Amino acid sequence: MIAIIDYDAGNLKSVQKAFEYLGEKVIITRNQTDILKADKVVLPGVGAFQDAMEKILDFHLDEVIKKVIERKTPFLGICLGLQLLFESSEESKGAGLGILKGRVLHIPDTGLKVPHMGWNSLEFKPNSKTILFQGITENAFVYFVHSYYLKAQEEEIVTATTEYGVSIHAAIEKENIFACQFHPEKSGKVGLHILKNFAMIGKEGE
Repeated sequence: MIAIIDYDAGNLKSVQKAFEYLGEKVIITRNQTDILKADKVVLPGVGAFQDAMEKILDFHLDEVIKKVIERKTPFLGICLGLQLLFESSEESKGAGLGILKGRVLHIPDTGLKVPHMGWNSLEFKPNSKTILFQGITENAFVYFVHSYYLKAQEEEIVTATTEYGVSIHAAIEKENIFACQFHPEKSGKVGLHILKNFAMIGKEGE
């Protein structure tokens, strides 16, 4: 079962529907027991960084998320869910979860429209042993909606980048942690393939 963490931050149903389309059992929950019992956990999200962190803290979900990751349960952050895994954001004064090292920065003014809303191609990092992008061709297009972007401190965890006036760390993978700045649930066949790759972790022998 896949648990989608409910912290009042947007696109839960679209993520649920995408996984259900792939034949996966899904629950939307903020119940700590349900989250810890799940085979995989997803942290989606749209909206403001500080508001989201306040909700996570109010619901005591920060402790649960850290436990999930410590237990090596496959964990997927989507859009704001990626940003929250890191230390801080220029969007707010408050700290993120700090599970991974790096900062979330505002997309610079280069004449391109911000927020960045639309389809961009992915460039995969050379020699990256990616799980999420297995079977996906270089320069595949995915859908972004964001004004802030990740600058990961550990370059080796970055599996894909995209360009939008600046080089954006579009996806990361570290041990059991997976995250993407774009919305796979809104990225057509490519996005479904990414979600399928995540859902299949640990099922290879079945």
